[in-house]
Amino acid sequence: MKLSIVIVNYNVRFFLEQCLESVYSSQLKCDAGELELEVYVVDNDSVDDSVAMVRERFPQVKIIENKENVGFARANNQALREIIDACPHMGDGSGQYVLLLNPDTLVEHDTFARCVDFITTHPDCGALGVKMVDGKGRYLKESKRGFPTPAASFYKLSGLIKLFPHSKKVAAYYMGHLPDNQTAEIEILPGAFIMTTVEALEKVGLLDESYFMYGEDIDFSWRFILAGYKNYYLPETRIIHYKGESTKKASMNYVYTFYNAMSIFSKRYFKGSHAAIYSMLIHIAIWLRAGLSFLKRIVSRILLPLADFCVAYLGFLVIKNLWSRHLGDEVNYYPAEYTYAVLPIYIIVLMISTWLNGGYDKPLKHTRIVKGMVIGATALLVFYSLLDETQRYSRAILLLGALWTTLTTIGIRALLTAIGVEGFQSRKKRTAIVVGSEAECQRAERLYNQSGMQGKKIVQLNPADSRHLNELIHIHRADEVVFCGRDLTTADIINLMSQKAPRNVDYKIVPSESDFVIGSNSISSPEDLYSEELNTVNSPMNRRNKRLFDFSSAILILLASPILFWFQKNKSRFYKDLFTVLIGRKSWVGDNGIFSPADLIKQSAESGQQAAGSNQAINLRYSRNYHLSTDMIILWKNLLKI
Repeated sequence: MKLSIVIVNYNVRFFLEQCLESVYSSQLKCDAGELELEVYVVDNDSVDDSVAMVRERFPQVKIIENKENVGFARANNQALREIIDACPHMGDGSGQYVLLLNPDTLVEHDTFARCVDFITTHPDCGALGVKMVDGKGRYLKESKRGFPTPAASFYKLSGLIKLFPHSKKVAAYYMGHLPDNQTAEIEILPGAFIMTTVEALEKVGLLDESYFMYGEDIDFSWRFILAGYKNYYLPETRIIHYKGESTKKASMNYVYTFYNAMSIFSKRYFKGSHAAIYSMLIHIAIWLRAGLSFLKRIVSRILLPLADFCVAYLGFLVIKNLWSRHLGDEVNYYPAEYTYAVLPIYIIVLMISTWLNGGYDKPLKHTRIVKGMVIGATALLVFYSLLDETQRYSRAILLLGALWTTLTTIGIRALLTAIGVEGFQSRKKRTAIVVGSEAECQRAERLYNQSGMQGKKIVQLNPADSRHLNELIHIHRADEVVFCGRDLTTADIINLMSQKAPRNVDYKIVPSESDFVIGSNSISSPEDLYSEELNTVNSPMNRRNKRLFDFSSAILILLASPILFWFQKNKSRFYKDLFTVLIGRKSWVGDNGIFSPADLIKQSAESGQQAAGSNQAINLRYSRNYHLSTDMIILWKNLLKI
């Protein structure tokens, strides 16, 4: 018997590496006999050295290397055609099994054996899926799905499914009425794991390439049922699917992509009035989801600043009244416009300065809040000194109010942290519990040291004592649990992640042969971890300040353009580049910006200084050690070269 596994990869090298490790360490002996394993990796023009990694670490893998991203369905079909063409006895039940597997998955040791045994003992099985959990051990509802009827799709897209998760009618999209741990006949399988046979593929056909992303698994699953087969959900074995619901499915991009896929599906499987009803319901659901998402974003963004403003304003009022009594024994010592106009302006300036310095970015950093408040207060004092004597009020109220605002802003975030609101934890990690042998724990600690996080406290837990994991989490107030893949099976890891643990604990895996860490939904190598601790250009604060600089400088250059234009060396591109930056399509400085960070080095070399490294190295240093002053200098030196 042969099991052919097809994995479509697109820029997820580290996920792919761990996936292949779990595949090749799996049990291939089952009740039906010994399995011969072949693996195809179809790469959709990745730029993260995925193909080089596969060739070096897994030379037995058959690679199909595309020069463009051809989509999920077409990429899978490339490998499926090769598998079918190589099978000499199509349709004779010769035991050729095929598995479509996502690269961001991790299979249990016995997953393949259990699935093959199930299909062998169930001749009516056309395709099979398994129980999926995410990177924190939480069950993924898409492990079992129903046919996306107009009503089921509406309940899902509108969000009503969340109100009645176990209703046979409302939760039909995820077949919520079926127990998660019970083998059952289902209708739609997840594209992350679909096992079938070559014999079934001959009757059903390959994936429909009309779908680029989303929908192809629904169409594929339904065609098995139309061909007379049954689709099954097998929870006796599990896989970790890192992406799961983390692919920002609440975003409008996902909703519209999903709608387009469903439109193709509805035109194919619904006729006449049913197709019109389906389209209408999905449109209603999209607008309902868009409205709710918009309101949620607005509320989530204004709630914290509003709380900061209200608490700060109350403090300013108390300070003003106390200071008024101190000066003249009169609460109304200051005019009404000071209370209702000047004080709010003070607070708004302090909050804007804090925002610009990253005080509203997550995770929380107290130093950013303090820095923002100090800069804001200093700016107010400078402006205050320029005012006429008759317009000056009280420096003391300003300084005491700024101190109060700083303390309450930090206090509000401390309260949110204490009650467990996600995103307000300090970037500085407390403790990592590493589950593994002494040698593997030391390897994990070396990874942390290489990442620039030497201060991380490491607590070792022998796998034999893993039943005490949650106790150690509470005792050490750990925020991270690291599983050593060399000492624990996937089943062990899933079992430990599935235990009830504190809400803010992150789970990570160190694969057996690799120097990187896979988190709940992300990858970190020592280099990546180190980059996170640096002043990277991709941090929210730097992205925001960079955009503000681009926009404001573009406005100033536009205002001065009647003069600047005549001195430009490349007049034909002047206004095009200017408006490209103004609308945010490009930045003044960057790897793909109007100017490159290497331009500054080249100019230094032209003036007699030695250039430091290649363009790629210069861009990397610029990205990791970003400062707004660098953009200012580069733009100034190239002002006549726009």
